[in-house]
Amino acid sequence: MNDASTTQASSDEAVEVAANLEEINAKISAAARRADRPASDIALVAVSKVQPFERVEAACLAGHRLFGENRVQEAMERWPSLRARFPDLKLHLIGPLQTNKVADAVGFFDVIESLDRPKLAAALKREMDKQGVHRPCYIQVNTGEEPQKAGVMPLDADSFIARCRDEHGLDIAGLMCIPPQGEEPALHFALLREIALRNGVVSLSMGMSGDFETAIELGATHVRVGTAVFGARGTR
Repeated sequence: MNDASTTQASSDEAVEVAANLEEINAKISAAARRADRPASDIALVAVSKVQPFERVEAACLAGHRLFGENRVQEAMERWPSLRARFPDLKLHLIGPLQTNKVADAVGFFDVIESLDRPKLAAALKREMDKQGVHRPCYIQVNTGEEPQKAGVMPLDADSFIARCRDEHGLDIAGLMCIPPQGEEPALHFALLREIALRNGVVSLSMGMSGDFETAIELGATHVRVGTAVFGARGTR
């Protein structure tokens, strides 16, 4: 399908998604003002996992260029044609990363947000050296200490950050968290901010569709928003 027919087919989506992006960016700016921060310090990561292609394309057509994907294989199927049309796209891997997918992830994503264990840190460093590429990494912190959820436990975060830097030579550019459902997210955002401050970590990826304004007020530099951009998604 050529660009013109694709654009025409997704015209309704383009209008809706563009309006959603405008509204979210306005909310980001307002939250930044409340926190006495420049809005330019906060990046919107549009979470495109399992979204219809037309809606993801619509976001690109509206000028958005930063996206988050959960699964390596799904991203590699979805994004090559869009990257060819929009070469300034940036992709963050925000979902769990298996070590057998590290080569693909390093070759395909611009940022890895879900670093959570020593074995993965070692594999990422080996693969980056092998491919001759540099990928900033965020460490996922399991701020709620949930057994079913990925992430480093808060008490282990300082030592893991140091190990990733000193032993593996990784660029730990940020921290990421997903607060437990049903708990006050501000407590988890504040905890992640404290860990970042004492370890000299600059970026904080925290806040989603329902709580990104709170996250901005507590220091988020990246907010991961899916539903509010694209609408409710399917499940897999």
